[in-house]
Amino acid sequence: MKFFMDAGVALGPKLLEVIYIIIGLITLHTGIKNFMDKENPSNIGTGIFWCSLGIVLAFGRWIPPMINGVIIIVMTVPAILQKVKIGKQYAPTQEETRAAFNKIGMKIFIPALTIGICAILFAIFTKLGALVGIGAGIVVSIIVLMVYSPENKLNVFLKDSERLLSTVGPLSMLPMLLASLGAIFTAAGVGEVIAKLVGNIVPQGNVNVGIVVYAIGMMLFTMIMGNAFAAITVMTVGIGAPFVLAYGANPVLIGMIALTSGYCGTLCTPMAANFNIVPVAMLDMKDRMGVIKNQVVPALIMITFQIFYMILFK
Repeated sequence: MKFFMDAGVALGPKLLEVIYIIIGLITLHTGIKNFMDKENPSNIGTGIFWCSLGIVLAFGRWIPPMINGVIIIVMTVPAILQKVKIGKQYAPTQEETRAAFNKIGMKIFIPALTIGICAILFAIFTKLGALVGIGAGIVVSIIVLMVYSPENKLNVFLKDSERLLSTVGPLSMLPMLLASLGAIFTAAGVGEVIAKLVGNIVPQGNVNVGIVVYAIGMMLFTMIMGNAFAAITVMTVGIGAPFVLAYGANPVLIGMIALTSGYCGTLCTPMAANFNIVPVAMLDMKDRMGVIKNQVVPALIMITFQIFYMILFK
């Protein structure tokens, strides 16, 4: 309780820690449920994976770093051995889904929009931060869904959370791991190495060429990293700052469009699992690259537009 009672810690981080604890407990529930599920073909491996992740998420702040590292290594073993499986599910039938849709209709999108709206409001009008806003938005969405139907009790949300985690599997960890990888690359000086390599190609002082290389580099590096937030730090240190911003380009405009250039890479890579692999798993698509194939052309159109936009309004 020392962390929560510390007057030097702002309210935002404290609330965010509460959210992580709740997420961790839900993940622990997923692990225990699968561990006890005899219908799961790999109940032990699945239980170890989700329980390990839940412990780190919920209690990682109070666990020594070395122990956290050991738990994470233990967590990766079942995933590497492909021993994380889906057990018995409590999915609604098609008849139940259709009946719920006939009753609620397009209002089903209101809870999802509520999460985004709360995140924006918290980011703009409070000091708590957008992540806390997302947590608050989820609470509001749960209340809205309870108003929609008296059958939506807390147990329903707990079961659906477990079902979604089990369906996504170890891929749910990919965004966090890739974001961490971006921080590691930056600390390791990868951006400086890229700057030296690009310096041999891009003429000094040619901002337009620098913008082209920066935008395409963001797209390609995001395809490798799977996360534009992980890529932008490295690419800005390596290309954006020395070859674009150093010559007077607007940092707000360049930074904003560079990030969206990275999103063009997100559309084209299986490393962006939450965008391109999770839908395949959720929809049980036969073509694992089906989502990516349909996004390549729009991505190329957008990266071209964004390059011209940066050049024109830099």
